[in-house]
Amino acid sequence: MKAHGQWIPAQLGRDFESRATTVFRLAKGPAFWIERFGGTALLSTRPESDPSQILIDLKEWSQESGWEPDRIFHRRLTLEPAEKDIPHLLRGDPSRSPREIVSENGLLYEVDFSSGYNPGLFPDQRANRSFLCSRNPRRVLNTFAHTCAFSVAAASVRAETLSVDISKSSLQRGRRNFELNQLPTDGHRFIAEDVPTFLRRLAKRGEKFDRILLDPPTFGRGGTGKTFRFERDFPALLESALALAAPDAEILLSTNSTTWDAQRLIIAAQAVLPRTVDFVTVPPPPDFTTQSPSATVWVVQRRD
Repeated sequence: MKAHGQWIPAQLGRDFESRATTVFRLAKGPAFWIERFGGTALLSTRPESDPSQILIDLKEWSQESGWEPDRIFHRRLTLEPAEKDIPHLLRGDPSRSPREIVSENGLLYEVDFSSGYNPGLFPDQRANRSFLCSRNPRRVLNTFAHTCAFSVAAASVRAETLSVDISKSSLQRGRRNFELNQLPTDGHRFIAEDVPTFLRRLAKRGEKFDRILLDPPTFGRGGTGKTFRFERDFPALLESALALAAPDAEILLSTNSTTWDAQRLIIAAQAVLPRTVDFVTVPPPPDFTTQSPSATVWVVQRRD
């Protein structure tokens, strides 16, 4: 019997693989979580957590599921902003590239375990990416786009995308994700700029989008030294997005701030949005058996 945390059923892991999904959460406990990324397991622990017992539990789960990681990275979660939380190789071939190709619902993404806190794909947003594809998007604005996973998903159903992020390297990885899926980049833009500043510029041009994705960091710095703080700047960010919204627009609101949940997002958004909208919460993926790391809600037009 596994001693730590709550592990997904082995059959669920096999079900994911049958649907060409090789990125999902295996387990979560009070001071750790562990996720699969292709052939790799990424273990994240708080400083007080001992990874040795979790690795024993992982071996037991692997025997049940029929999947065994060929390498394991360990990331000790930091307490101070100046501390590093880049994963280090715990088991496996050290000569292998830290990059790996993974899949989600048949789409391919490159992850990089040397790139920092997240290797390049947030598995808890899988359900929202599926929801986006199901809504027949035409023009998608993906802000704080990171490695453009939402843009890849939208482009796979023939939407035109605009991905904006302050990080040029993240957008370069986004382009590679397009290439991995043989998605032509014609009709898709990748803009490395400060998001709030660029949104105001887009509004002056009169551009409109029918799907807008707002998933900002809790804290970030712009290229001009300006800071972004979610609790302070979220209302202004949403107002800027509204100026770019087509009449039938739907907007994803998301934050990984530990002090926010979906209800708090809704209350904050109601102070900015017109009364003609509804809020739709997409259930988290089944591998997130406890609270999802991100609070998310979709703003949709009310259908009277």
